[in-house]
Amino acid sequence: MERPLRILLVGINYSPEIISIAVYSSGMAEFLAKQGHTVEVVTAHPYFPEWRAHEGWGGLRWLKERVGGVDVTHCPIYIPGNPSGVKRILHHASFAISSLPVLLSKAFRGKYDVVFVVAPSLVAAPIGALAARLSGAKAWLHVQDFEVEAAFATGLISSKTLIGRVAVRFERWSMRFFDRVSTISPQMRKRLIEKGVPQHETVEFRNWSDLEAIKPLDRPSSLKAELGLTEKKVVLYSGNLGKKQGLEAIVRAAEALRDRKDIVFVIAGDGPLRPDLERLASGLSNVIFIPLQPYDRLSDLLGMASVHVLPQMVDAADLVLPSKLINMLASGRPIVATAMPHTGIWDEVQGAGAVVPPGDAVALAQAITGLVDDPSRMDTLGKTARARAIERWDISNTLSGLQDDLRSLVKATPQERGQKTA
Repeated sequence: MERPLRILLVGINYSPEIISIAVYSSGMAEFLAKQGHTVEVVTAHPYFPEWRAHEGWGGLRWLKERVGGVDVTHCPIYIPGNPSGVKRILHHASFAISSLPVLLSKAFRGKYDVVFVVAPSLVAAPIGALAARLSGAKAWLHVQDFEVEAAFATGLISSKTLIGRVAVRFERWSMRFFDRVSTISPQMRKRLIEKGVPQHETVEFRNWSDLEAIKPLDRPSSLKAELGLTEKKVVLYSGNLGKKQGLEAIVRAAEALRDRKDIVFVIAGDGPLRPDLERLASGLSNVIFIPLQPYDRLSDLLGMASVHVLPQMVDAADLVLPSKLINMLASGRPIVATAMPHTGIWDEVQGAGAVVPPGDAVALAQAITGLVDDPSRMDTLGKTARARAIERWDISNTLSGLQDDLRSLVKATPQERGQKTA
């Protein structure tokens, strides 16, 4: 029987956040703990997606808790109300600074097998790599999104400025210190190689869906009834309301369909773009904003959709594969996405929905009506979506594969994994 591993996970987002990267970092850590491994986490105070400290959190405090068999240390963090380019950099830098004493203390006091760093925040990655070297551990960097390029794509910072040039060099420099670098799609793995990471050091480690918790409803959605939408065909977006998604296209599509009294757009979520979206949607009776729903109501939320909508900006293609896509597929409902051909989203949605060019609200509206007016096609595409989730995104297969990869890395000789020095 193989011995349990000691794993230190470093990442800015973790439970009790209920959306995006936190879900996967928390799920991974708790899965590994249930397999008998010792897992410790260094993270920030919860703030996402609202970009404000959650109730009971915040301040200059280092707080510890044990959740799901995992010891978690929450570090102070600067949370900008309006996360612009420079403020976002300061946000990530504050986590790097506040986590430094915790990571150094853990590195000197304990011996780990793997230090697993989740990006974002890439700013903290070198500190995680240093902790790995000090404790004799292997260093693994997991890239959930390419935050530097995403900042360029959304206009948060410019690639032509000094900050932009430094950010590009810092990204490449940081990746050099890791024995493994993983990311969440084939297209994103190709980008890692283009950035100079040797192919044999890269791994595709996908996000996942709990297919027992998220499944097609066999009953009417109670949330849909609570919202008074029982007789409506619901076009649903659920997730972070940020700039990378190109969410304005949803509101413009709703405006194009304002005369369709049988169709309503529901936007469930929070984030820095929500006030702008609400202003854009003012005067539209077919757009409803609701809060994020707790995990135990997620299947009910997703199940009230006739069609899911998944927009993305053209410049953000393959900088991230939105985690919300996975649960959309798992819910067994068709998806209308905005994406360019042969991108990660395009590949995943083919056969499970419709894909239109980013930013084309008219094409988005036409694709939506083309589906809601054809129940038979919606049913066929929804079944394909569920089958794809089972085939590609099952939690057990994904995390069992990760456990095998972690063991392989720990066993690898220096020649097999490549010598790294911090």
